[in-house]
Parts: sequence; structure tokens; C-alpha cells
Amino acid sequence: MALAAMALALSGCASRVELPVKDTQLGLRVQSSAIAPGNGGELVAASALQPGDILLTSVATLNSFGIRLGTFSPVSHAVLYLGDGRIAEAVGSGVRARSLDEVIAEEQMVVAFRAPGIDAEHVERLRSWALSQVGTRYNTVGVLLDAPFVLNRRVCELPLIPSAVSNFCVSGMAMVQLGGSRNDQFFCSQFVLEAYKQAGLPITAADPRWVSPADLLHMREGDVPSIPATQPLRYVGHLKYNPPPIITADGATTR
Repeated sequence: MALAAMALALSGCASRVELPVKDTQLGLRVQSSAIAPGNGGELVAASALQPGDILLTSVATLNSFGIRLGTFSPVSHAVLYLGDGRIAEAVGSGVRARSLDEVIAEEQMVVAFRAPGIDAEHVERLRSWALSQVGTRYNTVGVLLDAPFVLNRRVCELPLIPSAVSNFCVSGMAMVQLGGSRNDQFFCSQFVLEAYKQAGLPITAADPRWVSPADLLHMREGDVPSIPATQPLRYVGHLKYNPPPIITADGATTR
């Protein structure tokens, strides 16, 4: 336990203490970046998707590598599936809609997650809002402010810090460091979360400007989120898996 806590302190990964229940002992759950079909996942066809699914991706570009390196994560981009083979996303040129096939062809890894409780009414609101934002400018300031925030907030995620204290620490730091970011322009994960918020099914109570693609990944079932989700996201499957290697907190490379 002491060695695990020391390793976590060096890596800055979020953790959660699990109290003993019946015959179980005190446990320590740690945040995981493992996201591969060999780690309990599976490859699925695009037909497995439903409107509203969230796609997390990575690609072999310098920008993607920088995001993954800074967040110690295998993902660097978030995409919203609209249904009928179409997606919406916020990229450097602004919010755009395009085909799912283009995303799968361009990215090296595409993994899908689903928000529990989404229904036809939510989907219609989500799709309508997302398409109404096409052409909206990219939130460049938000991305620039988010980079130091992701690193600085690791002090809030030191091992054995109670969840309530950690959440308060992250929220306070976000309000100070991200206060200059705009909420009428979007980066990728901010756009996805704002779409769900506008649809009446918020994924988290946190401001969408605080959340990176890596944060969305850790909101999945069985993981330890840095920013709490209203309900954990459900894993749907991998549409593609050929990711570039990432550098972990201890300097090793992994897929």
C-alpha cells in the first residue's frame, strides 16, 4: 500500500480508497489509461453505434502527441456521433460536421462510449444544437489555459486525498486558472459536454471548459475520474485500434 501510494504521488494519477466491506480489505483504486481490445475490450462495427455516442480518438500528429503526453492518456480528441454515419466535432478551423468514415480513416484509434439514460428526445436536442454550432470558432484560449491546469491540478489528485477534498481543490483551481476561457467557442471535449448539457443530460456538473478528452476517458465505468461524472460512461467498443505509442508518467512507452 505504501509503495503504491508513493508511485501514485510521483505520477499524479487520481486514486480512490475503497473501505472494507464484509470480508474484503482496505483497497486503493487508481486511474487507468489502459484502453485496448486486449484489456477487456472488443472491436466493433460502426453499426454498433447509437446517436449521442462519444468517440475518443488519437492520431499520429505532433499536436495529438503533445496532448497525450501532457495528459498521460492514449486519447487526444473527442467527437460526437449524430447518427446516420455523421459526426460533429470542434477542431482548429471551428465546429464542423462530417462523415464517420472520414474519422475512422484518418485516426489511428477510435473508441466509443455511451451516456446512460439517453433517449430519443435527448438525441434530437443534442443533434439540433450541435448542427446549429457548425462554423463556431475554436476555443484556442481555452486549450492554451487548459494545458497548465491539467498539470497543476495533479497536486489535488495525490494519493489518499478524500474525493470531496480533491474535487474542491480541482474546482477552485479551475475557476482561477480557466476563468479567462470563453464559453461561446469550443475545443473538442468542451463541445461534446456542452451538447449534452444543452440536451438536458449533462455528463458532469463541472464546467465543460474544465474537461479534456482524457477526463472523458476516465469517466468510464470502472475507472477513477479526476472530474466526477453524473453517471459513468459505458464502453461500446473500438471502431479502430492501431494507436501510436504514448509516454507514461514514468517515462515508458506503451500502447
